[in-house]
Amino acid sequence: MTLLRYIILLQFTTTLSLGQLAQQSEPPTTREAPETMVRSLYREVVARHPVGIPEDGDMKIFAPYLSKGLLHRIDLAIACSADEARHHPDPNLKPEIAWLEAGLFSGDDEQASPRAFHIERTQQERDGSFRVYVRLTWGSRSKPWIWRVAAIVIRENDRFVVDDVIYLKDENRDVDSQLSEYLSAGCEGGRWIGHGKPPSHLQ
Repeated sequence: MTLLRYIILLQFTTTLSLGQLAQQSEPPTTREAPETMVRSLYREVVARHPVGIPEDGDMKIFAPYLSKGLLHRIDLAIACSADEARHHPDPNLKPEIAWLEAGLFSGDDEQASPRAFHIERTQQERDGSFRVYVRLTWGSRSKPWIWRVAAIVIRENDRFVVDDVIYLKDENRDVDSQLSEYLSAGCEGGRWIGHGKPPSHLQ
């Protein structure tokens, strides 16, 4: 082998090795980061089973996973709930607030207490957000009840956070519905207006 060929081969080998090292040192892919955050959030959901808007102690756990927009909608929902209570002070009347018996991150009734979860896939949307699809299970291991949600993840202040949750249509749910809809049902901002009445700007 001539000296020139040896030098060329050495340069090629060095370039290839450096390229492989650069690939190995790259940060997690764009899809992995939202998945990692959602996985951490649903570990807390399975461990704590929050029903309705989490109380102060649990809210400190969940708040870092949520966008500013979602936290603002939660604050408005709390204010609307208090306004609804003022309109219906009779303790024997069941409150009409939609989210009171729902798991904000999982769904209604038994869906509020998932036993386990599994991240199925992540899909990037045109607006730059991500949908992280989560399979949830409840009940016995031999005959589990399975349903799915999609966490809407956005980038905010150089980190990924959940901006909404979609409860996906299945045999028990006629249509997709969203956490943001639950939080605002019957409300206009922080004011209770009742179900079936459109907000004033839509009248």
